Amino acid sequence: MLNLYLHIPFCKARCPYCDFYLVTRQEQIGAFFRALSFETALRSGDLKGKSVGAIHFGGGTPSLVPVRYLAGWLDEIAALCTFAPDIEIALEANPEDLSVETMDELRAAGVTRLSIGVQSFTNEKLRVLGRAHTALVSQQVTAGAIQRFDSVSVDLICGVPDENPAMWEADLHAALALCPHHLSLYMLSVEPKTMLYRKISKGLLTVPDDAVQASFYEKALSEVALHGYCHYEVSNFCIPGHHSRYNLASWKREPYFGFGPSAHSFFVSGENEIRTANVSSLTRYIDAPDKAEQFREELSAEERFTEEVFLTLRINSGLDVEFLRKENKLGYRFLESIEKFEERGWIRQQGGSLYLTDQGFLFADLIACDFING
Repeated sequence: MLNLYLHIPFCKARCPYCDFYLVTRQEQIGAFFRALSFETALRSGDLKGKSVGAIHFGGGTPSLVPVRYLAGWLDEIAALCTFAPDIEIALEANPEDLSVETMDELRAAGVTRLSIGVQSFTNEKLRVLGRAHTALVSQQVTAGAIQRFDSVSVDLICGVPDENPAMWEADLHAALALCPHHLSLYMLSVEPKTMLYRKISKGLLTVPDDAVQASFYEKALSEVALHGYCHYEVSNFCIPGHHSRYNLASWKREPYFGFGPSAHSFFVSGENEIRTANVSSLTRYIDAPDKAEQFREELSAEERFTEEVFLTLRINSGLDVEFLRKENKLGYRFLESIEKFEERGWIRQQGGSLYLTDQGFLFADLIACDFING
């Protein structure tokens, strides 16, 4: 089963914490989709005859694009591939873009899942994050989306400058009161080259320290568990059966093709696992869609092992102890490392596999690095 990703790079403005590739020149939307059609046609040989289980529109802000463009590209893909009967077509959206008419158009175009970038139900936090919508709009839009789509996911961010536990608890309660099918709960990451990073570096803003961030995360775990959500990835929770198919497949290292500027792909060719990346420039992409790919590599055995450990621990599907023993560099210290994390309450063993505990999710990358490098 193949999955597809389309990176739509357009936004009205860049949020102060965002470091994704995007542009704010919306007048280039038409030119972008013409280049996308060209890229899609060039890759038709890789697509023909394939069965597609999930398509994800990411960005950027896909909901900013007129629906007719999205529907047109889906028609192009459908002419090349076979869509699984229960295909999930997901779209990332900002609340202010989702009028009733737009949601109905998206549903008619085939979109089955919305991932809504709410980020907070507190107007104070929304202002700090540079978001254009209000808490009331988020509540109204999310409620309307749940009536129209098979799955609706709500994104929330914690650890915003000057945020306190009461504010985070209010966000959680507001989200859970709406009963979305899925929640993505992120701790704010302060990325270099962002406006937020520059303000923090100058002492103009301060973010909660690691201990407070951890307390926010632990509060979220307890709240969502009480409402029946399954914790299936470090930052992702769902009502059973409503996980993100595209994201889960990617974490499981299943093949996917990415389209558009900065999009990545992962697939198997013979005995080789290959990753590619498109150019992170809309101008270059539009000018030469036949040269969109700017990076390609065949993964070494060591790189495969590293990915397997990192991603398996993130989704907590059980890291096979025997696999880890054969491939890792720890030697006789392997069992000592497992014992160390068990004593800290970060991992547990069951049926020959290792699983992270709720507390262990906070240290997933640290644990993976230890298993890989010693």
